[in-house]
Amino acid sequence: MGRFFIGAATAAHQVEGDNIHSDYWLLEHLPHTSFAEPSGRAVDHYHRYQEDIDLLADAGLNAYRFSIEWARIEPEEGKFDEAEIEHYRSVIRYCKQRGVEPIVTLMHFTSPAWLIRKGGWENPGVVEDFAKYCSYVVKELGNELSYVCTINEANMRLQVSAIAAMFQKQMMAKAALMQQAASGERVGGEQTEQKSREEENGNGEGMAQVGMNFRSMMENRRLQEAENLEAFGTKDPACFVSACTKEGDELVMQAHRAAREAIKKIHPTLKVGLTLSLHDLQVVEGGEDRAKKEWEDEFSHYLKAIRDDDFFGLQNYSCMKIGPEGSIPVEE
Repeated sequence: MGRFFIGAATAAHQVEGDNIHSDYWLLEHLPHTSFAEPSGRAVDHYHRYQEDIDLLADAGLNAYRFSIEWARIEPEEGKFDEAEIEHYRSVIRYCKQRGVEPIVTLMHFTSPAWLIRKGGWENPGVVEDFAKYCSYVVKELGNELSYVCTINEANMRLQVSAIAAMFQKQMMAKAALMQQAASGERVGGEQTEQKSREEENGNGEGMAQVGMNFRSMMENRRLQEAENLEAFGTKDPACFVSACTKEGDELVMQAHRAAREAIKKIHPTLKVGLTLSLHDLQVVEGGEDRAKKEWEDEFSHYLKAIRDDDFFGLQNYSCMKIGPEGSIPVEE
């Protein structure tokens, strides 16, 4: 019988600090950034991982899912940093020393800046680039591991797209209302109800299960374009946590499959999977068809891509109520 794991998880960029070769590091330091503050040294987990793993083990946990930062391993395209591999080897071995199962995630939101300059997660080349990176890591560290997660919350781009579309619609509706008010036209009825629903939806919190200020992102978008162009060579960088096209969503799954195949070719016994961000969908009478469509977008259409995986990771932080008109506010 297998072991039962209860553990904790982190993302490299969120805790390690000084992730200077990543796309997020550049984004955080733009004059009109959407980030509340730069990550800086974060909690310095990169240097204090032993203390943190001690705390985890002393709390009675027996598993630690952490990410290996692609931008550290491959700071320049095709150039892999052996010293960084050895750092993560030390993290893995210290987990084992403390009786903690190391579960590695190979991609947790942040990418090397060079990848984004090539077109990022809308460029078909990302599939091969990701597979090469995963192959290198697994060749070096695969014999130290039992579980590898290719991509954290692989459906996040689609969730961000839905929220971005909602805010775009809201901003257009507000602009129309302001124009009507300025011209002295009557504003009421259905338009007032629309405005009320917008205010209830607030900043989209809970619709995408990730800490993002969507309102700030939409309002600053024009100001950011010139800065993005200078940093990445494009006004609209296709970072992982950004709105995607249908093709971009499929590219994430292609990257996962390519990584899984590459990993299995090197270490056939390694257990490989991914995680998805899924809401607890609660259906209000009359919302059944909309809820079915929401579940198809959020989960069901990925089944073909993950059916050969060894495990599936479900990440849930919030619920979503679905009524006849779509998503409705959840009571406190």
